Amino acid sequence: MAVRRRRAAGACSVALAAVAMLVSAAPPDANPWLPDQGDGTYRNPVLAGDYSDPDVVRVGDDFYLTASSFSNVPGLPILHSRDLVNWRLIGHALPRIEPEGHFATPRRGGGVWAPAIVHRDGLFRIYYPDPDFGIFVVTARNPAGPWSAPVLVDKTRGAIDPAPFWDDDGTAWLAHAFAASRAGYQNVIVLKRMNAEGTRTLGEGRRIIEGDKLPAVRTSIGPRPWQTTEGPKLYKRDGWYWIFAPSGSVKGGWQGVFRARRLEGPWEGRNVLDQGRTAINGPHQGAWVRTVAGEDWFLHFQDTDSYGRRVHLQPMRWRGGWPVIGTDADGDGIGEPVLRHAKPRLAATARTQPETDDPFDTGTPSLVWQWNSNPGEDWIAKGAPGWLRLNSASTSVNLWEAGNLLSRKLPAETFTATAKARFAPLRDGERTGLSLFGASYAWIGAEKRKDGIRIVRVTRTDANQPGSRETLVNGPALESGQPLWLRVSAAPITERNPLPDFTPYWPSMLRSTHARAQFSFSLDGKRFEPLGEAFVSRAGRWVGAQLGIFAQAPSGSAAFAATSVGHAEFDSFEWGVAP
Repeated sequence: MAVRRRRAAGACSVALAAVAMLVSAAPPDANPWLPDQGDGTYRNPVLAGDYSDPDVVRVGDDFYLTASSFSNVPGLPILHSRDLVNWRLIGHALPRIEPEGHFATPRRGGGVWAPAIVHRDGLFRIYYPDPDFGIFVVTARNPAGPWSAPVLVDKTRGAIDPAPFWDDDGTAWLAHAFAASRAGYQNVIVLKRMNAEGTRTLGEGRRIIEGDKLPAVRTSIGPRPWQTTEGPKLYKRDGWYWIFAPSGSVKGGWQGVFRARRLEGPWEGRNVLDQGRTAINGPHQGAWVRTVAGEDWFLHFQDTDSYGRRVHLQPMRWRGGWPVIGTDADGDGIGEPVLRHAKPRLAATARTQPETDDPFDTGTPSLVWQWNSNPGEDWIAKGAPGWLRLNSASTSVNLWEAGNLLSRKLPAETFTATAKARFAPLRDGERTGLSLFGASYAWIGAEKRKDGIRIVRVTRTDANQPGSRETLVNGPALESGQPLWLRVSAAPITERNPLPDFTPYWPSMLRSTHARAQFSFSLDGKRFEPLGEAFVSRAGRWVGAQLGIFAQAPSGSAAFAATSVGHAEFDSFEWGVAP
């Protein structure tokens, strides 16, 4: 059976051994979450970090995954796996977001939305949408980089979720959906011709799926209308064209699949995966991939609020000419997601995951760190050997508006994060800290005042709303350059959501998961003292909460417009399992 969305030119000639030297796996006991159980099974999520809207391509024995990155920089993460369970971060395809000036400020919820990765004629291509500027493509021979500068493929405002496809005759196509916030409508998938190189669309295309015109679809809770149908992936198998497209909203959705004998249609669709009796809300939007052993698998995200959109791996099989994803105990053709399952029948590989410790040995952040906007040239400086130096950047006192927060994804639901720092400010008002960041955030660190440096804990609720204010709790005094250990200890809590504005719905839509975090500090790295009350996290705009470190000369302070400022240095960042 031929399965194709991408035409692979044999095994990739990438020197993966060299990549492995750059990205080392942490020992199992250092990881708050490991999907590989070491007994031939795995547990979901296979990526516990916030890798939203995943897409995957297989090239030979290797799998490569990319995901949305929104306003985080560098963008378009590239992860590598040999077994679909154990993943390593090997690079990013987008060192800066364009237009560069526009993204010098955090554009929360903007930037890089759901991408697609393909491999054809020895070239990797990633198509990504920015709903405000259009659909772009970047290319590389080596998935670890370097990648080309972005090329604008389609300038349609509100175009999202591109799905490139080359047919048997070499004709290039692009399917995509629409964001109602920009286009004024949604629930529509269009198909457009591209030039042979896949660098430009030709014409306006045609609508091939219009959810509002389709009959209700069968789900595990009864008939539902096709609503918010988006995220298409376009494939071909055994003479049929296939579009995998989620529908029904993020948390209340399902994985739809459409098929047609001709690209122009007519298309018929059904639901092949939904929550069913499980607690896994909205299991949808992702990628179908076939292994060298001939097994079919589907990777998708699940929205877990403050913990982000985490990636699950589901078995997939064919029955009656249609795919069934997950497990289908009652045989009705609608799968349910699995939490634990036998691993794909592939060669054994080291147990690992991307969210590893960072000793900052090179004086630069490892691949897991991202800025919250295009970075300034002076945000990082050369410091003492083995320390990461962050200059006190002049940015907004409200971190929601500050791009110089250097952040990373949460590694699991329960974890500790500890950073060793030292602070050397020059001006009153300079700050440094470790933050649990989202639409509401808190941080623990130090602040320079007229009477010296003080350890502080700061909280800002509803930071994404005008007029938000911070509250501050004072700790003891600190000497300039004195070592300071900062810690966040987190565990999940559940909060109740309001009723959805439609019925029927799955009960999981009535709850959200957030992190209850305690902040503490230490002056010797052994005895930690809590500072301030426990904080309950909030997600960002289309992303989960993040952990971040920063040094700043905040707006409203004497340091903000000073001719010179100081810095903070970080010696290490370490994960722990128990709060």
